[in-house]
Amino acid sequence: MKAPLKKPALWQNPLSLLGLLLGLGATAFGLPMMALDIFQRHTDTYLAVVIYLVLPFVGVGGLAIVLLGMWWEHRRRLRHPDAALHLLPKLDLNRPKHQLIVVGSLLIGMVAVILFSVTGYRAYHFTESVTFCGLVCHQVMKPEYTAYQHSPHARVACVQCHVGPGAGWFVRSKLSGAYQVYAVATKSYPKPIASPVKNLRPAQETCEQCHWPAKFFGAQQKNFMRYLTDEANTPWEIQMLIKVGGGDPKVGAAGGIHWHMNIAKEIAYIASDEKREVIPWVRVTDKDGKVTEYQSTEQPLNAEQVAKGPIRRMDCVDCHNRPSHIFLPPDKAVEVSLSAGRLDHALPFVKREAIRLLTGEYATEAEAKTAIRRGLSDFYQKEYPDLATGRAAAISQSAEEVARIFSTYFFPEMHSDWRSHPNHVGHLNSDGCFRCHDGLHKSAAGNIITKDCNTCHTILAQGPPEEVAAGPLKEQPFRHPVDVGMDVTEYKCSQCHTGTGGL
Repeated sequence: MKAPLKKPALWQNPLSLLGLLLGLGATAFGLPMMALDIFQRHTDTYLAVVIYLVLPFVGVGGLAIVLLGMWWEHRRRLRHPDAALHLLPKLDLNRPKHQLIVVGSLLIGMVAVILFSVTGYRAYHFTESVTFCGLVCHQVMKPEYTAYQHSPHARVACVQCHVGPGAGWFVRSKLSGAYQVYAVATKSYPKPIASPVKNLRPAQETCEQCHWPAKFFGAQQKNFMRYLTDEANTPWEIQMLIKVGGGDPKVGAAGGIHWHMNIAKEIAYIASDEKREVIPWVRVTDKDGKVTEYQSTEQPLNAEQVAKGPIRRMDCVDCHNRPSHIFLPPDKAVEVSLSAGRLDHALPFVKREAIRLLTGEYATEAEAKTAIRRGLSDFYQKEYPDLATGRAAAISQSAEEVARIFSTYFFPEMHSDWRSHPNHVGHLNSDGCFRCHDGLHKSAAGNIITKDCNTCHTILAQGPPEEVAAGPLKEQPFRHPVDVGMDVTEYKCSQCHTGTGGL
């Protein structure tokens, strides 16, 4: 007489076997790849995505499928009792086979815990890395990542500003990131990436971990080198004293630019547009609790509009809104290259032509760089044929530099450049400081937010470099390098200076 057939274990069903195959496969590939990554000096971005994100997801998914299959098999046997010897497996630790099963399960569990702990730790650090933020979603984040690499904060990790310390904001960032993954997968992300970031952590909890406004005081001398768009690319130098100032009288005189920084007072405002370019209402609360409201005389808000807000408390990023992702306008980018000697300033009209080529309409970066290289060469071939022959190498080098400028600050595929992301520091190519300091914001008592240039800076010298070098440095009114027949200080700089050098 034949012994009755032994029923298979719950995991011995097609669904659980598929999950087991996925889990074992992910582990078999993941372990050696993880060992390779741990012991090599530099982590490859895309390999890290596979090791710490894709394979663990597949492994955990396989385990979930195994459990799902066992549950499904258990339910099937409940519906068909005759098909099963036992509704649940029996465990008898007196039997050597069952002892082996328990010890084996514990060992497998310990290995799994260690494996997922190491993987989770590495995955945490990888997802917090600059390469993950900038390169995993390469096309989407290319503008921000490229500009970041050329910024003053290029050695500050993305998460130090976008997440900051503490578990709370880490969780919030990951939840936000889940939607961003969806947006990338479905190609529903905006072009360009919208700014300002609405859910950015307050600057007091990020920027001020390194920058301490309470300790700011005094002034800083800065040198600005500009170039005209004439044939000689005439240089024009400005020596200026920037009144950095501060708000803590224990350190220095309260005043200057950082008077704003909520130390002895609080400043709040309402912006009437998404980019915070237009600010019709400002509120200042001093240390004694006195509140002063300023309304723009051009577009005042009524009580209902003020009540609806939203009222934003001013912080660092309201002025320093491009601390890392800086998209230089064409004229400024070209001037930086001229000052650094990467563009030959002896080439006639090189600034004007570089700006003209940078501001052309292009569908892709590759198309732009081809047009720039050809366009600069064609200009000199047509207008200065002798120069085109005699200085061909300098023209070619300058064309390459203009193409490099384009690939650094202009991203046609994502519609990102200085126009989509204006910089509020200063007031040359966007309203910046003049959003409030325009002489049009008045309180009920008749006080006006000043537009006096000397409130924030003092010009010490200006003119051709040789004239500035001859000195002396002394306070003087602003002098426009080109006589435009009117007092330019009566107007906002951005009314004429759009970043294109007057083209």
